[in-house]
Amino acid sequence: MGRKKKTTMPIINPNCAGIDVGSKSHYVAIGQSMSDVREFGVYAEDLTAMAQWLKDKNITSVAMESTGMYWQNLFIELVNTDIKVILTAGKFTKNINRKKTDVMDCQWIQKMHALGLLPSSFLPDETTERLRTLCRHRDNMVSQKVNCTHKMSKFLKWLNFRLDVVVRDITGLTGRTIIADICNGNLNPQSLAKHRHGNCRKSEEEIAKALVSNENPEYLFGLKQEFSRFNFVLKLIEECDAEIVKLLTVIINSDVNPIDDMPSKKPDKRVNKNTIKGIDLNITAYQYFGGVDLLTIPGVSFSTVLTFMSEIGRDGIKKFDTAKRFVSWLRLAPNNRISGGKTLSRHIPKGSNRLKIALRNAANAVGNLKESDLGRFFKKIAYRKGRQAAITATARKIAVILWHMLTKKEPYKPKTQYVFLDEKRRAIARLRKKMSKFGINPDELGIFTKPEYKLAFEKRVNKYNDLDKL
Repeated sequence: MGRKKKTTMPIINPNCAGIDVGSKSHYVAIGQSMSDVREFGVYAEDLTAMAQWLKDKNITSVAMESTGMYWQNLFIELVNTDIKVILTAGKFTKNINRKKTDVMDCQWIQKMHALGLLPSSFLPDETTERLRTLCRHRDNMVSQKVNCTHKMSKFLKWLNFRLDVVVRDITGLTGRTIIADICNGNLNPQSLAKHRHGNCRKSEEEIAKALVSNENPEYLFGLKQEFSRFNFVLKLIEECDAEIVKLLTVIINSDVNPIDDMPSKKPDKRVNKNTIKGIDLNITAYQYFGGVDLLTIPGVSFSTVLTFMSEIGRDGIKKFDTAKRFVSWLRLAPNNRISGGKTLSRHIPKGSNRLKIALRNAANAVGNLKESDLGRFFKKIAYRKGRQAAITATARKIAVILWHMLTKKEPYKPKTQYVFLDEKRRAIARLRKKMSKFGINPDELGIFTKPEYKLAFEKRVNKYNDLDKL
């Protein structure tokens, strides 16, 4: 029998460690023997002891999985100790046929990190992370507000208050005033209808017809509870808005070279009830991104820009070398699987994040626009592959535009006209027909690209000449 051959790989990170992050303890490996593995707790003193142990062992780089929320405090502790930390997704460490234990997991992470096989996840800077925390918390509270609105709508219907028929939004000016009066004990339809706002399309008589109740006490109690919760969440959102405005003001005022000029007004950008209050996002976003006006892109709303500011930040886009890498990170690019020279599949990878959802919402808004260059692109894709494919393709296109605008500091330049190939051919045919009708010689203009076009033109010229002789 011959001797077994061994394959060696170069060590990329010689002084490295691997950490298996857990909810109650962390396992750390600085080598492949059992003596190189230690277990630490999750308390603050345990994290400090782990960082000190790694420094004593001359560890300069550490890799860990992004397991739930348990990695965050450990990550901050290691970064503050001047240790380079590689945070990677769990899918890059689990594709192996072996037994699974905490000790073997941390050793396997250490081995892969030593060979340089673990990619690092995207992490924003500290300021962007603070803004992201506040914006995500605000989004969660907006979702709670929507949940309260749905519950109130149910209780109103059970009480036979058909407020949803006579007003567009039950939490608008008219709806909230009527619900507040109902919760105070007023069930008189005529009296409730007097709270009608001047912008309401329905008359007081029609509103009164919709507010005849069955006066069920249990449903009235539930409505009062949900309305109280709605007002409480609304107050929390206002407090969160004030905190976000305060942080954005500090970020913009700390710029060394502030932007003095103002962006153009955006009358087409709708400010709805969920838009952050107390700040002009048109001006703030323009100053935040150093004079780049992202709101000039069709479909991009104030919420889209705020999501981009909180998820990527002003310098986070520079971590992606090309626009292709950026859209691949967003999972908006096809995952081409090729084997034997044949493309097996081109599906978009599964998975989503808040920025991808925001871009898809912007793309969906583009599909509803009447006239825009992105709208024509959307309709072209939708005609061939359907609306869902068009939303993904347009979201990818918007992401590429955002990358170019922020990395190259260039304004948005829409195409003046986007014409399909068949439309171009029909337009050229109409021009030839008119030219032959008016006796213009196209040979002098050189517009014939094929000989058969010239023969067809000469036939039409002869036809019009014969008609003139008659």
